[in-house]
Order: sequence, then C-alpha cells, then structure tokens
Amino acid sequence: MLEGIIAALVGIFAGAGGTYAYEKKRTVGGKHKAEKTIADAKNKASDIILKAKDEAIQMANDAKNDETERRKELQKVESRLADRETSLDRKLDELDKRSERLRAQEDEVESLKNEIRDIRTRQQEKLEKIAGLKKADAADKLMQMTEKDIKQDMIGLINKLQNDAKEVAEDQAQMILVTAMERMSSEVTAERTITALKLEDEEMKGRIIGKEGRNIQALQRATGVDILVDDTPGMIILSSFDPLRRQVARMSLEMLIKDGRIHPGRIEEVVAKAEKEIEKEVVRAGEDAAREVGVVGIPKEMLHLLGECKFRTSYGQNVLLHCTEMAHLSGLIAEEIGADVRITKIATLLHDVGKAVTHKIEGKHHHIGAEFASKYGMDERIVHAIGAHHDDVEATTPEALIVRVCDALSAARPGARNISAENFVERMRDLENIALSFNGIDKAYAISAGREVRIIVSPKAIDDLSAIKLARDIATKIESTMQYPGTIKVNVIRETRAIEFAK
Repeated sequence: MLEGIIAALVGIFAGAGGTYAYEKKRTVGGKHKAEKTIADAKNKASDIILKAKDEAIQMANDAKNDETERRKELQKVESRLADRETSLDRKLDELDKRSERLRAQEDEVESLKNEIRDIRTRQQEKLEKIAGLKKADAADKLMQMTEKDIKQDMIGLINKLQNDAKEVAEDQAQMILVTAMERMSSEVTAERTITALKLEDEEMKGRIIGKEGRNIQALQRATGVDILVDDTPGMIILSSFDPLRRQVARMSLEMLIKDGRIHPGRIEEVVAKAEKEIEKEVVRAGEDAAREVGVVGIPKEMLHLLGECKFRTSYGQNVLLHCTEMAHLSGLIAEEIGADVRITKIATLLHDVGKAVTHKIEGKHHHIGAEFASKYGMDERIVHAIGAHHDDVEATTPEALIVRVCDALSAARPGARNISAENFVERMRDLENIALSFNGIDKAYAISAGREVRIIVSPKAIDDLSAIKLARDIATKIESTMQYPGTIKVNVIRETRAIEFAK
C-alpha cells in the first residue's frame, strides 16, 4: 500500500511538472499561477505521504496484535493437548490396573467353579448312594411322576381339541359332501363275467359249433372268450373276465348269425371287423364322457384309455360310469372349496384309466395312470392327483384330496359295488383280527358292513391316554395292511363299572 501511495505521488509530481512546463511555454503570465499550483500540489502530496505513513504504521501495529493473539491461542491449545495427554495416560494406567484385577478375579472365579463342581459331584454321589438311584434313573422316575400328575390334564386338553376340530371340520365337510351328493345320482351296477346271446332257432347252435367243433374253436381262438352251448333253449353264453373280449365275441356272433355264413375263414374276417367297430366305440365312449363332464383339451391317447374303461368293471361297478360320476361330484366340491374345477374334473375323469391296461402292464392302476398322464404331457397337478388317489402316495394339493374323497364316495355308496359273501366275511374277520393283535383288548367287533370296528379294552391295562394312542395305532395298521373303499372308523371303548349289591 505504501508503494502505491509513493507511485501516486510521483505521478502527481510528474503531472504537475508537465503542467508547469506547458503553462510556462504558453505564457509568461501564468508563471505565478503555476507556482501556486505546484505549491498546492506539494502540500497535498505531503499530506498524502503523512497519511500513508500513519496508515502503514497502523497496519503494522494491527499485524503485530494479531500475531500476538494467535500465539496466545496456540499456547492455550498446546496446554489443552498436554492436559488431555496427561489424562489419557492416567486413564490407561487405571485400565491396566483394572485388567490386572479382572484377571485375578477370573482366576478366582474359575477356582470357585471347579470347587463347586467338585462339591456338586460329591453331593450327587452321596444322593445316589442314599437314594440307591442313578441320575438317569432318578430323571426317569421324576418324568413318570410328572406325567402321572399331568396326564388327566393332557387327556382333557386332547379331548377338547379333538372335539373342537371335529365340530368345525365335520360340519363343513358334511355340508359340502351332502350338497354334492344330493345333486348327483347314478344307477346301481352289478358284476358280470358272462354275456347271454339270444338265438332265433336251435339249429343255429349246430352251425355255430360246426363240423367237429371247428367253428366254435375258431371263434374261441380269435376272440379269447369261452363259448358255452348248453341245453338252455335259444341261448348261448359268452364267458370271459375281459369285458372287451366279450363285446367283440358278442358282436362277431351277431354279425355271423345275421350273415348266415359261418366257417373259420369267415369267422376271422368278422372278428377283425368287430374289433374295428369296438375300437370306434371305445374312442366315441371316451369323447362322449369328456363332453358329458364338460372338459376339453384331453390328449387323444388318454381319451382312448378312458373309452376302454367302458368295458371294465371293478367290484361290479362300471369303471367309465364310476369315473364320470366322480367327475361330476368333484366339480361340485371344487366349486365349494375354491379349488381348480377344470384340473379336478380332468383328474377325476382319468383317475382309473390305468385299469384299462393293468392286464398288460405291471403295477398299481393309479401309478400306471399317472405315468401315462405324465407321458402325454398333462398338467403336473393332474398327474399328482391321479397317482395320489389311493393312500400309498400322500395327496399334497386340494385337487388330489378331492379326487380321493370322490373315489370313496362313488365306491362306498350303497349298491355301488357287489362284493361276494366270502370276501365280505373275510374282510370283517381281518378287521377283528387286526384289532385283537394289540395288547389289552378284551373284544373286537366289525360292524356297519365293515365301516366301523368297535374295540372294548380292559380298563386296568389301558388308560384314557393309551386308548387314544391305541385307536391311532390300529387305524394305521388297517391302512397299511388292508384294501377297502372309503374309510373305517376305529372306536376304542374303555369303561369302568363299579357294582355293589344292597342286601
């Protein structure tokens, strides 16, 4: 700043000198004016220089004061840092002392723990010696005492939970099933392994038999059906466990009788033609069943298997009618519970298609059906529902559970199946024998046509809690060892009677 002031003064002097020279040249009369101007300029320059010096001195003093204050502040900061360092050193020393004390205390605690362990071991040995029981034996005894104390509470809680669950679940299930069943009914089926064919005259029997039995032997070879010609007037009997073969034989005989030409060559030709007609009927039956149920998009191969079920029976129940009935029921139930109606209907319609080829492929019919459904690219839910409609595969979807329920409904309703008296008695006896195979059982009765097994236990051998477990064990054994349609109720009865006579 001082240099700027000096430069300004020099400029002023130079300007004044120039002005003076200029004025001197122009006129001599301006000499006095120029001198006056120069004098004024000098005075002003002198004032400016003095002012600049004062300002420079003031600035220097201010700078010194600032420096002094900064040094004081630095000294204060250094002093604070020194105090903090001293404090930190002191705290570190205290921490070291605490650490040493803690290590000493840890050693002391560890020694105390060891001493307590030794005392506990000695006490346990003394207690075992006094009680005559090991620790594990004492724990078992304590558990038994505890179980005995809370057993009644557990029984009451279990009964309450079971009753609550039954009240809610059974009411809802019964409502859904009854609603579906009352909207669907079908005819009662009967088991048949023979087909009777009516003849117009008795002479036709001789022509069917042929010379030395050639015609009837050719028919039996071509169709695989036993043809019985007896003394019954106007009738011949076709016998076979394969309904499809019986149908081919019946149609072949009708065509031969109508045509009148019966000989081995003609028989082979007619049987081949009848097989083609039956094939068309099989395809048509499968398509009609799908159309009746109201589902589309089923592979042709699966529809063909379904059509073959028209000529299959299970316990006297026509398999195709059984599948169609189930599909209607399953659709109603699926709508009630919010399951996929289309998946459920298709799965129930196709659940027994494996029965059409069980004589050709080894395995259970539901496993075979699931393999075919998977082979022809059907939905995984359909495959699972077909494979899980019996108890050997767990049903994990609502659709699979519906198929299982509908299968039981359709098969277990009165008149749905014909079971021989021998099979019925054997199943009843097996139920009773399974129940009697458990300990603590006095009597067992299979009642309600094998739908319930009633078991009376000894109250001294079986308590209330064991009775609940016994019912579950018997039901599990029945599921794993027997085959039956529907469900079987296991009813365990424990009764204690106090009898006294007043004399």
